Amino acid sequence: MKKLLLILLVLFSINCSSKKDYDFTTVFEKSNGLETATYTETIEYYKNLAETYTSIKIESIGETDSGEPLHIVTLNNDGNFNYSEIRKTKRILLINNGIHPGESDGIDATMMLYRDIAYGKIEAPENTVIVTIPIYNIGGSLNRNTTSRTNQNGPKEYGFRGNARNYDLNRDFIKCDTKNAKTFAKIFHLVQPDVFIDNHVSNGADYQYTLTHLFTQHNKLGNALGNYLHTEMMPNLEQKLADKAWDITPYVNVYNTTPDNGFSQFMDSPRYSTGYTTLFNTLGMMVETHMLKPYKQRVEGTYELMKSMIEITEKDGKKIKQLRKIANNSIRSQDTYNLNWTIDTLKNSTLNFKGFEGEMITSEITGKQRLKYNTKKPFKKAVVYQNYFKASNQVTIPKAYVIPQSWHKVIALLKLNNTKMLQLKKDSILTVESYKIKDFKSRNSPYEGHYLHYNTAITSEEKAITFKKGDYLVETDQASFRYLIETLEPQAPDSFFNWNFFDTILQQKEGFSAYVWEDKALDLLNNNQELKTKFEAKKAKEIDFSNNWYAQLDWLHKHSENYENAHLQYPIYRILR
Repeated sequence: MKKLLLILLVLFSINCSSKKDYDFTTVFEKSNGLETATYTETIEYYKNLAETYTSIKIESIGETDSGEPLHIVTLNNDGNFNYSEIRKTKRILLINNGIHPGESDGIDATMMLYRDIAYGKIEAPENTVIVTIPIYNIGGSLNRNTTSRTNQNGPKEYGFRGNARNYDLNRDFIKCDTKNAKTFAKIFHLVQPDVFIDNHVSNGADYQYTLTHLFTQHNKLGNALGNYLHTEMMPNLEQKLADKAWDITPYVNVYNTTPDNGFSQFMDSPRYSTGYTTLFNTLGMMVETHMLKPYKQRVEGTYELMKSMIEITEKDGKKIKQLRKIANNSIRSQDTYNLNWTIDTLKNSTLNFKGFEGEMITSEITGKQRLKYNTKKPFKKAVVYQNYFKASNQVTIPKAYVIPQSWHKVIALLKLNNTKMLQLKKDSILTVESYKIKDFKSRNSPYEGHYLHYNTAITSEEKAITFKKGDYLVETDQASFRYLIETLEPQAPDSFFNWNFFDTILQQKEGFSAYVWEDKALDLLNNNQELKTKFEAKKAKEIDFSNNWYAQLDWLHKHSENYENAHLQYPIYRILR
């Protein structure tokens, strides 16, 4: 008996000694709020937490452009890390950090938040599971420096905004040029969060607040879910922080002017993180701490904000689940979908805004007018906040889209976003609505690796088209409904068309030699009186056209059977309801 007892004691002591006594004081805390953890230090910290606490799990998942994997860290009080099982009884809050690694506040705040929940300083939520991407832009995080954040007050050293290929990852959620964005999509659809937080630091105006929030635009989110975000979740967060003496205001959307003249809500289109997550009816917000406030203050504020959002998610979990379910069902039953949004000038809110007086003075460098804030003259005044938007463009919702299999990049992104698709089992003639690109504008300079299109207009007609075996039929009545509409309708601001996925259709592949076409064009006019009348009227009305012989021949060519069908033909087709 004594021998057995001795063996058990030895085994117990071996087991205890295998658990290291880790110091979970963060780099931020050790430096008295002046420094931020490196990528290596951050991942090591979470690995040690996961080794110590059964409520935490860290796993690598997918690639990034840097060559390093992305990680997700899950905190669940009952130690269950199966997301399908979790969703049955709990809500999930996803926190993204370091999308711009120079904006490192969330990186340090989340490390402390996980630790404090794990060892009981903060009561662990019973019905909410927290998932974080510790550092999303790993390439930028590894590219540390002390100078690139010109406007920012600390930390001492930080990462760079661009990723390993110099992409701004907060513009890449639709186009997915980076491995980071593709992996984020995998994570998002694995986790399927109810609430999403993306931690940032602001650029722009000066004011008294350390914290600002940028919730996804409530009219765009729509229905009861958008109303809950606007009238309950956002005010509750503001009140919780006010009770803890942390003032917060909506993101101050101004540049080179003072906010006391009023400002509008930022419209988060799907290229941005919260715009993307909203496509799947996730309640999204960005935290924007103020760049000029001390780093310690910014991190502590981010910590308190996330803690408050966990409390809200915990309290309203059942309501959030029900509202998301209603939104997922109701929006797909609509006849039309709103594509573009403008400020509704007939509605606004009033903020009791805490700012600093500013004035335009003469610059000693340029001799021109420059903005100067006076932090010794704080004020509190009523400011008009334009946070209501209205639809400026709508589209009729189709029953399905038909996508020729040749457009494999588009198909791959749809599959990445859990889109259900059927392939035609044989060549088939389908009656579809067909778009032609009527007009568009393009940026004159590159934007995130693209010359982005905008103000896109289309014409449409219904016709029968033969599709090949293997082409894809994509019904809209599915969970990725909003994603489908926002990417496949060319008029949408962040459509695949506007992001240059279909630019090959914008270039004519066949042309004409003028000396050959002259004779054929003359026969065309002589045999088509209606076309001839239009041609003569156009010459009479438009002087530039009448003086340009090539433009005339080209116009006639485009109105002949010789003009190629593929030019400006949008290659995604719609089956109407």
